[in-house]
Amino acid sequence: MTVETAAAKEETRPEPNIGRSWHVVLPPLCYLAVGVAMVAYTRAVPLDSIESGSLDLPFVLRRTWEHIRLVFFSTVLVLAVALPLGVLLTRRALRRATPLVLSLVNLGQAIPSVGMVVLLAVLFQIGFWTAVAALFAYSLLPTLRNTMVGIEQVDPRLVDAGRGIGMSAAGVLFKVELPMAAPVILSGVRTTLVLNVGTAGIAAFIGAGGLGDLITAGVSTQRNLVLVTGCVLIAVLALLLDWLGGLAQRLLSPKGLS
Repeated sequence: MTVETAAAKEETRPEPNIGRSWHVVLPPLCYLAVGVAMVAYTRAVPLDSIESGSLDLPFVLRRTWEHIRLVFFSTVLVLAVALPLGVLLTRRALRRATPLVLSLVNLGQAIPSVGMVVLLAVLFQIGFWTAVAALFAYSLLPTLRNTMVGIEQVDPRLVDAGRGIGMSAAGVLFKVELPMAAPVILSGVRTTLVLNVGTAGIAAFIGAGGLGDLITAGVSTQRNLVLVTGCVLIAVLALLLDWLGGLAQRLLSPKGLS
């Protein structure tokens, strides 16, 4: 078999179906199995009155939904701000503002997450949207930085080629730069998601709900089962969202770049 024939067969070989690949489907099933097993264990073992109140299934499901809402709204805000801002900071007219903007954004991660939540609660009020604002400030940097890095690493010759065939600046951005930068940008979004899931646990300190309520209840009442349940469910949620982010990164990245 010649080298040319082997290369032709390699090129015509069909790509595996992502939805049917066991190595893609197996991880989330394992994560869900761990979460279900943890909840089932809490239903099977004897519980005292305090543990029963904290591990009641409707209560746990409500706190899980609150946690998902915190992550969803904070991540949407990050995407709405970080993506356009990252693009603007790579344009020649605004590059001088990059150090100042990054310094301000870095403050979000320089301040401890608990301190950020408490500070915003003192300045404004306790509740859901204050926690969302704290999560937004804490997780903005990865998506913003990856957006800038992804666009800046696009080969300038590709940009020049696009302009050379008559494409506008916007056309080059949306048809050349952003598609080429998609893997790096989506990697930053995955990091933001995982950061938000873990950090959302501190929302319980200002009455914003979430699975952090289980952790704080377990610590304050010295009930290890309640504490461990909250930690396991947050870890499972983080792994599931990271898997979804990885799947989106694989599907949305241009072929050959994922």
